[in-house]
Amino acid sequence: MTDTVSRVDRTVGDTAPTAQRVDLGDIPVVRTRHWFRWAIAAIIVFVVAQFLWSLVTNENYEWGYFAQYFFSDPVLQGLGLTLVYTAVSATIGFLLGTVLALARLAKSPLLNAAAWSFIWFFRSVPLVVQLVVWYNLGYLYPTLGLGTPFTTDFWIVEFPTVQLISAFAAGVLGLSLHQAAYSAEIIRGGLLSVDQGQLEAAAALGIPPRRRLSRIVLPQAMRSIIPNATNEVIGLVKGTSVLFVIAIPELFYAVQVIYNRNSRVIPLLLVAVVWYTIITTVLSILQYYIERHYARGSVRVLPPTPVQRARRWIAAQWARLGDDAPAPRPLAPGGES
Repeated sequence: MTDTVSRVDRTVGDTAPTAQRVDLGDIPVVRTRHWFRWAIAAIIVFVVAQFLWSLVTNENYEWGYFAQYFFSDPVLQGLGLTLVYTAVSATIGFLLGTVLALARLAKSPLLNAAAWSFIWFFRSVPLVVQLVVWYNLGYLYPTLGLGTPFTTDFWIVEFPTVQLISAFAAGVLGLSLHQAAYSAEIIRGGLLSVDQGQLEAAAALGIPPRRRLSRIVLPQAMRSIIPNATNEVIGLVKGTSVLFVIAIPELFYAVQVIYNRNSRVIPLLLVAVVWYTIITTVLSILQYYIERHYARGSVRVLPPTPVQRARRWIAAQWARLGDDAPAPRPLAPGGES
């Protein structure tokens, strides 16, 4: 590639063209001016700066009370319950959702209809209504047990419903079944995204159906399942705040109890906001690395992680401090130099 071009000029009276060499470095580069983009960026910077200024100068935030209650025992206990409900409900919900998704894809009309009815019902009823119904199930069925079919003669085993379904159990049931209905459609959509030709090829090779599902279909379907599944888990973290209707002392309920006593509403709500933001940030980071793991089948070389990019940038800046230090080698797309 050269930095000159040939220019052919014809002068009057000359019969042969005259070739001239033009240096491309002498040609001025005129950059496109994005006035609208710069105006929007300036407005955004102004709004962010104004908000940050208000965080420092507005005394109504009461950062002293925020710091006082951020690591208080009731808040940490509520945070622990929030994480427990999220972990248990997400595990049960996605396991049951996987079974429902496979039933929806089954050739059996009975399994298909049963799975569709479950998904239809639990997606139709709001979560808060489900929680209240499970918590008050004893009014509908005073006792539960095993015995003679189609009777209330529970001669094998019998439990009072109020003792069997406690507040904790009602919360887990409501969150898990609600999550399972949505997870089933996410997993079914991921399974349908896999090319059917691969399934036919695997079947032609004599690979058993269970191995086809675990080794061929699911690893490819996970690339489309993970983003939506992470959204559901994040929504489940925030959905645990609904548990206050059955008096479970999760994070939001604990914050409510405190600010109802001392009337410090804003700083206590900020405590809940910051903790929910931290949980969501951690889940988003996990989502990035899980997506990167399952992207190995679609890209030849994995892109470098943010940590690897930061280490490379620090190494490059450190190398500039030495006069004779060799320049660092370029970072490969896979993150290895």
